[in-house]
Amino acid sequence: MTDFPGSPDSAARERDAAESASAFAHPAVAPDRTAAYGDHPDQVVDFYAPRDGRTGAPLVVLLHGGAWRSPYDRAHVSPFADFLARRGFAVANVEYRRGGDDIPRQRAGAEPGAGSAGPVAGRWPETFDDVAAALDAMPALASRELPGADVRRIVVSGHSAGGHLALWAAARHVLPEGSPWRLPAPPSLRGVVALAPIADFATAVGLGVCGGAVTQLLGGGAGAVLDGDAGSVLGGDAVAVERAAHADPGVLLPTGIATAIVHGVEDIVVPPAVSEAYVDAAARSGETVGLTLLGGVGHFPLIDPSADACAVVAEELAQLAW
Repeated sequence: MTDFPGSPDSAARERDAAESASAFAHPAVAPDRTAAYGDHPDQVVDFYAPRDGRTGAPLVVLLHGGAWRSPYDRAHVSPFADFLARRGFAVANVEYRRGGDDIPRQRAGAEPGAGSAGPVAGRWPETFDDVAAALDAMPALASRELPGADVRRIVVSGHSAGGHLALWAAARHVLPEGSPWRLPAPPSLRGVVALAPIADFATAVGLGVCGGAVTQLLGGGAGAVLDGDAGSVLGGDAVAVERAAHADPGVLLPTGIATAIVHGVEDIVVPPAVSEAYVDAAARSGETVGLTLLGGVGHFPLIDPSADACAVVAEELAQLAW
């Protein structure tokens, strides 16, 4: 976590620590099936069947968070995936390549991870390659691994950095011409439910979200600032300018895909202002995005099966899926 303007007080930090400890206290839940969508070890999907044995269950494609950094993998959201399976959903928990200590700094002078050391956020272009490939392969994979799932009713969800990827996955048809991930038509999705997403890069950079993770993801130099109006990176970093146009959900609008965001009012990891900026950008584009702000809730209860916030998330998913 990184300080941002209006940095949280000790009580807020204590709340965040307690919520994080609760969310990460649950043991990992083994999937029913695992399948590969590529040759790399991280190109895999864990499948969870609906626990009530129903057929025709809608499929939630889940993208985990962790600032696009390697220490955080899909295991930490497996209890949440199991929670959704117990609510009658089929779930596909997607792994993808993240940044790590073995990845060279993406641009000279790029800001390091949290503090002076640590893994870089994201791999460019591999993180996006993987999410695109996983979503493209999903109908066939799910039909094979979870015959009871209804692949005509897919909702994409994700938490934090995974929320960013969920919004991005639903916007591939509005990517710039020539983008390797661009789709010729909107993806066949019932909708997106993004949980505390890093949804608007300009706002996230301004607030210092996740130790400069957005700047690292784009390969920007230290101190680069996103200009929300121009959708660009100031400071002369042409590479980051170009990449932002292909990666920032806040400029990939409108999508025409039903979208809902759930965000905790007390979130000090990804402040709700990040989601509010995305919702405002969507409105300017002529699109309505639902925003549910949960009072007394921080960043992690949204994926914590022991927290009441998880029930709200399940309801948002149900409203789009059924």
